[in-house]
Amino acid sequence: MTKHLPLRTLRQLALALSAGKVTSRELVDRCLENIEAPSGEGKRTFLKVHGQSARASADAYDEARRRGKPLSRYAGIPMSVKDLFDLAGDVTTAGSVVLNDAKAAVRDAEAIARLKGAGFIVMGRTNMTEFAYSGLGLNPHYDTPRNAWNRSAAHIPGGSSSGAAVSITDEMAYAAIGTDTGGSCRIPAALCGIVGFKPTATRVPMTGVYPLSRTLDSIGPIANSVACCRILDAALSGETDPDLQRPALRELRLGVLSSYVTEDLAVEVAAAYSRALQKLVRAGAQLKDFALPELSELPEINGKGGFVAVESFGLHRDLIAARASQYDPRVLSRMLRGREQSVQDERELHRRRAELIERVRPRVAAFDALLMPTVPVPAPPMAELASDADYSLVNALVLRNPSVVNFLDGCAISLPCHEPGGAPVGLTVFGLRDTDHTVLSVASALEECLQ
Repeated sequence: MTKHLPLRTLRQLALALSAGKVTSRELVDRCLENIEAPSGEGKRTFLKVHGQSARASADAYDEARRRGKPLSRYAGIPMSVKDLFDLAGDVTTAGSVVLNDAKAAVRDAEAIARLKGAGFIVMGRTNMTEFAYSGLGLNPHYDTPRNAWNRSAAHIPGGSSSGAAVSITDEMAYAAIGTDTGGSCRIPAALCGIVGFKPTATRVPMTGVYPLSRTLDSIGPIANSVACCRILDAALSGETDPDLQRPALRELRLGVLSSYVTEDLAVEVAAAYSRALQKLVRAGAQLKDFALPELSELPEINGKGGFVAVESFGLHRDLIAARASQYDPRVLSRMLRGREQSVQDERELHRRRAELIERVRPRVAAFDALLMPTVPVPAPPMAELASDADYSLVNALVLRNPSVVNFLDGCAISLPCHEPGGAPVGLTVFGLRDTDHTVLSVASALEECLQ
């Protein structure tokens, strides 16, 4: 039995590996033990485990370190990969059974190739909402991994990157890669009490990733800290890995969104969010309430299903015609809404999105970043989502806040803001396009205050 290692962040792991306090093989074995634990969530979290290749890679990195060969700082750290990404030799099933007979990928997705180039080791493919089309994380084909919080009550993990988040909370990996079209990295991070980052959409290439909405899709990390997400983002985007500049809270101009995203907050979320803002103020942060009434236009703009419905239906039209019965009915019904939109409707969506961004941009520019609750409700038990009506209502509410960022072509990070032992609640730091470094730096300062 591999000893338990009190290591949590990528920097801690990197230092321990460099100092010889732990080996990559020990890290991989620890993750595999957790994946394979009979009473654990491994079978629901991973759709495929790459145990043999992970151990071989770990042994190779350990031998290279023993020989003093130069390696990446993070070489030998285990990561998980959402089932949307191509991995050479695997079939990319996207959490579905519709694609089970598809051809195996001949090469890794570009994002995965970059992470492997940085030395990360793939532990396997993680579960997800079918085709990434939901913020709840439920999957009727492969079952749904349970949230680590109050696990006996079987709360949802959030989605669509459900397995990615649970792989982190349950130490089945130390880094997780997901996608984010309307919150799919940030929602599970918020509901599971960890950190999730959605970069500017064009920051990381989508080559080799099964799409949901080409307009809104982005690739991001889920991990245990803001710094971990910055490390992974640097590798994903092809940047170097500079230390985050952590500004003083008193120097920041932070706008607190006071409309649309604060409607219908659950009591637990409202309380945790309010406490977090009060902590920031006591620490010297200058917060200013900021209304964006333009956001109230989003339900009408997306009234026919928005980009996700029309673009996913275009992609799945032929598959649906041939295999509709094999789809998750709740995913299928949302895709079929794409039939309601004409070519002119789609053009109008693009026009209205561009126009809304241009109206919002000059007003947002007054702040270093904006703040809002990541998700308006805590993770509900799965039993509360048994009916289609309840599922649809909660799904729409869970997606509401995070999808604002995707529609505005922005970037955002969710970090925990709840009290220890309470239901996990996320606080979002966000900005518009290409403010990724600022958002990460601001989030780092807030994280230190909120811990």
